[in-house]
Amino acid sequence: MSTGISTFALITDFTAEPLADYLRSPAEAPTLAVRTAPFDQVTQVLLDSTVAVWNPRPDAVLIWTRPERQLASFAQATAFQRPAPQALWQEVEAFAAHVRRAADRARYTFVATWTMPPHQRGWGMLNMRPGLGLAHHLMQLNLRLAEALADLPNVYVLDAARWTGLAGRRAHDPKLWLMSKMAFGLEVLQEAAADLKAALRGLAGQAKKLIVLDLDDTLWGGIVGEGGTAGITLGGHSPTGEAFVEFQRALKALTQRGILLAIVSKNDEAVALEAIDQHPAMVLRRADFAGWRVNWQDKAQNIVELVEALNLGLEAVVFIDDNPAERARVRAALPQVTVPEWPADKLHYARALLEARDFDTPALTAEDARRTKMYQSEQQRQALRQQVASLDDWLASLELVIQVEALNEVNLVRATQLLNKTNQLNLATRRLGEAEFWDWAHSPGQAVWTFDVSDRFGRYGLTGLASLTTAGGAASLTDFVLSCRVMGRGVEQAILHVITEQASARGCADLTAFFQPTERNHPCRELLDSASGFEHMPGTDLYRWAWPGGYPLPAHIRLQWSASAPAVAASPP
Repeated sequence: MSTGISTFALITDFTAEPLADYLRSPAEAPTLAVRTAPFDQVTQVLLDSTVAVWNPRPDAVLIWTRPERQLASFAQATAFQRPAPQALWQEVEAFAAHVRRAADRARYTFVATWTMPPHQRGWGMLNMRPGLGLAHHLMQLNLRLAEALADLPNVYVLDAARWTGLAGRRAHDPKLWLMSKMAFGLEVLQEAAADLKAALRGLAGQAKKLIVLDLDDTLWGGIVGEGGTAGITLGGHSPTGEAFVEFQRALKALTQRGILLAIVSKNDEAVALEAIDQHPAMVLRRADFAGWRVNWQDKAQNIVELVEALNLGLEAVVFIDDNPAERARVRAALPQVTVPEWPADKLHYARALLEARDFDTPALTAEDARRTKMYQSEQQRQALRQQVASLDDWLASLELVIQVEALNEVNLVRATQLLNKTNQLNLATRRLGEAEFWDWAHSPGQAVWTFDVSDRFGRYGLTGLASLTTAGGAASLTDFVLSCRVMGRGVEQAILHVITEQASARGCADLTAFFQPTERNHPCRELLDSASGFEHMPGTDLYRWAWPGGYPLPAHIRLQWSASAPAVAASPP
């Protein structure tokens, strides 16, 4: 799947061509066209927008420098002189100012933290002494840099110390520097390239959303169907039992980042759920899972059914199973699913999960932190649906309320996330960073609304957005985005109601919507085709609102307008 990010620029004070080669490699998405700035001209390039590396505008840029080269006072410190702390801070602020000045020349800017070679012991046992030690200086400088750039929504400071730490003594080779001006070993550059590509996938909304887990010898040791709850290996004082507990803790921590957990296991369901509910060492309980398929059927088919029930796509799934045959089966049957090779040594399970780059996202919202609870509420809604006589009765029983709010600084992060992650009900499938979206929304003729949905079972959260472009008495629907979590409940029709009312309130006699087809957004076309009053212009992807009045608001939905709604707003019905 394309990320929509294809061009990358490197600005470094060392030879960066090997890193450029790793970024160009098609082995891992995205494959990038990379250009490098002139060697060791970081300040000049940051200050000069006419340098070739900026033109045409790259999708992303990495600024990676050495502290002794960019900060004269730190260079003094490496020679065991004692720079004035104020001089160090001023130099960091000056460097950050250069980055800020250049940040709008690319959609996304990455800045690598400063590191030192491990053979640089500085003051030895005094190296963490405040005001003296190099290590202490470096920590403070990196914190200062991160804080100075924190308010820029398209700038991300990356932890280069992790890359060098993974490479160990091979991270820096003085001989390599003297012969080729390469400041870092190839392993460091490989780790950096992998993290950068993961970040770009995250920015494109391609982070994984669901981990599907086996049970026996994956979530616990042993086979629960043979020994029962008491017979599985979990917790206690054995290294293996402790390893499974650590793995479960790592999984539960990911749920705080918005990652869903689910189970697909060949087992007796009652026996397996009893172990989950009753084993004293279980970290994960039934409430931590968004769904499960515990039976003796093919796991690939179970995954398909589970993902459909959760209204997700297969490309959002990571499947973890200790059995290589099951992994091979799912990998062959469902190539969209990510199936990592899993360690044979169970003591390495937690590390394998924590090392995964599948879950990188540019922001964390309140909706992410409570996603599992949202899916559990959805199960309650579906249970109610089985009890009522008709769809209309079920929808009425939900007591749906939609809060309409203009795009603002509070909801910008979640709105941008929704814009970039949503694939099915997405009119234009635009991918924009926070700064880009904010600037576009506040340019003349643009208006953006967000839609926060709730019912008697709880909040779905901010699950929809729409934008209008108006000019010369005509309006066009630029964005229509709705999470699959609320599709089919009348929310999409409520958004059409708001859009048509807002176009009319702005004096626009003409309202059009241009559908830009992708592999996955056919539900959006189906919505426009079925929406009474929208005419599909023959031979085009253009739709025109033909009725003089607004699109009717579904009777079972109540609209609430936030205080931050735009001044031109139709009165709530």
